Amino acid sequence: MRYTTTALLFTLCAWVLPAQAFELEAKKVTDKVYALVGDIDQRTKENLGLNNTLGFVITDDGVVLVGSGGTDEAAKLIEASVKKVTDKPIKQVVNTGSQDHHWMGNGYFIAQKIPVMALKRTVDSQEAFKAPNLQRLATALDKKPEDFKPVAADNVVDADTKDFTVGGVAFSLRYLGEAHFPGDAVLWLPDEKTVFAGDIVFNDRMLGLLPETSKVKAWLATFNKLAELKPEHVVPGHGYPSDMATAQKAVGDYLGWLVEEVGKAVTDMEDIGDAVKRLAADTRFDFLKFHKEWNSRNIHQTYMQLEAE
Repeated sequence: MRYTTTALLFTLCAWVLPAQAFELEAKKVTDKVYALVGDIDQRTKENLGLNNTLGFVITDDGVVLVGSGGTDEAAKLIEASVKKVTDKPIKQVVNTGSQDHHWMGNGYFIAQKIPVMALKRTVDSQEAFKAPNLQRLATALDKKPEDFKPVAADNVVDADTKDFTVGGVAFSLRYLGEAHFPGDAVLWLPDEKTVFAGDIVFNDRMLGLLPETSKVKAWLATFNKLAELKPEHVVPGHGYPSDMATAQKAVGDYLGWLVEEVGKAVTDMEDIGDAVKRLAADTRFDFLKFHKEWNSRNIHQTYMQLEAE
């Protein structure tokens, strides 16, 4: 078989070029607001643990970044993703979440003299669950927990609400109640009618009720408080930005279904195994990724919680 010079070079390049590096997807929400959508799949070494959604707001004075990733490497990728959209510098970082990939990259920005703000509830939760989160992150990235040196926010607000303005944009950092992790907060932009909902909202993939952190009734109540803001745009903690109706379908309706249907099973004293098997056969939420992996576990966890009440 004879190759032309061009064909031979193309073949050789195909052998030696590395696979395309993982990139965050910048999705425009409003003229000022962008979501940075990570992998919808699980955390891996390739995606730097960024299977969550972060975001940023462009103001007259610079950029307000929501979330810092889980490592310095992830933080650098986030910074580079922002620079692809705007040449304005990052002026402020805000932590809304307690899980590793929302805050453990703080140190990269603090080293650049960029302040990081968080509610004290959030920081306390980050510290309380730091060890297991470090272990999960290390496992995903094929490292050891001691390889990471997470740094807490350097502007800790001892209140449940902090209103502030940057470059003419109004922000409100709020704790609405328990959800995926204790202390998770939201960042509300009233003029933009946009909420960075953090892990209160999982779009596109099924949420997970973690035995050590997530209380189904509390999460539902917190989601309902978020809905009272009447946001036009929701930037979730996982998945793509959406309207409130989409978030309601993926989270509010699902949590409500768990509380109602599993609650009936508990009241009727149905065997937990039978209840899980019966309810897991319901397909109304199978449009969410990981439905098969998480739904049965969520039903089981809900049963345990409601039975203990």
